[in-house]
Amino acid sequence: MQKLRLIIIAALLSFALFGFSRASYNVTNINTTVLINPNGSAYVTEVLRIRIANISVQQYTIDRSGLNLTLSNWQSLVGPGLVPHIINKRSGIYGFGLLPGPVVLEDALPTANIYMHYYVSDIATITQTGPRTYNYRFNNSNLNFAQGAEGVVLGQNMRLNVIIPNDSVITTVYPLPDYPPITQNSTANEISWYAGEPLYEFSLVFTMKTSTTQEVLGFFGFIYSATGPAIYIIIGTVVLLFIVYTYLKAGRS
Repeated sequence: MQKLRLIIIAALLSFALFGFSRASYNVTNINTTVLINPNGSAYVTEVLRIRIANISVQQYTIDRSGLNLTLSNWQSLVGPGLVPHIINKRSGIYGFGLLPGPVVLEDALPTANIYMHYYVSDIATITQTGPRTYNYRFNNSNLNFAQGAEGVVLGQNMRLNVIIPNDSVITTVYPLPDYPPITQNSTANEISWYAGEPLYEFSLVFTMKTSTTQEVLGFFGFIYSATGPAIYIIIGTVVLLFIVYTYLKAGRS
């Protein structure tokens, strides 16, 4: 009976400490930036700003120096806001990194930033619509923000930034960005939506025209991806045959 009582007390104490730890950190702002690459993948950076209770500053500093703390460890400390907000539901994310920043005073209150960065494949569907002209359509199923009554919605303390390749032209965007105030057929390459924006009908379509050099490099990149290192053997064989042909032709002259 005494042993059971000790187990119950220990469990209640652990629960209380866990709840206290979660209450000691308050997420005040989340800034998500999606950099879309020409191949349709994306590099995502996220910054979570947290307020830290004075009594938890020392513990945060200790946790920050922990080499083995994983995302799940930090989620148990900070809360459910610490998640990747852009994710391919089929392939997930890759190249993930997390870096808790130092404690600073903001409005005389202890504050810190937690940085995340990762890659997401197939953030946009690419369709060729003309010579060296490609159409990109953002896959809004990759948005992993909170669910409202109608669908995905930016939280009140969140911001979403999307950066598209240079020399692209936006043909469709909805909802209209909060910054800059643009409409369709815009050449702006960075657009942002602020807190409270409904994203359940999110749409972003833009076109990009590649240079001749990019097209040639893309062609050889495609050949390499299809054949692998064997392409070097093929090229070497072709060059060798050309040399032999030239030599034999010169010998007959």
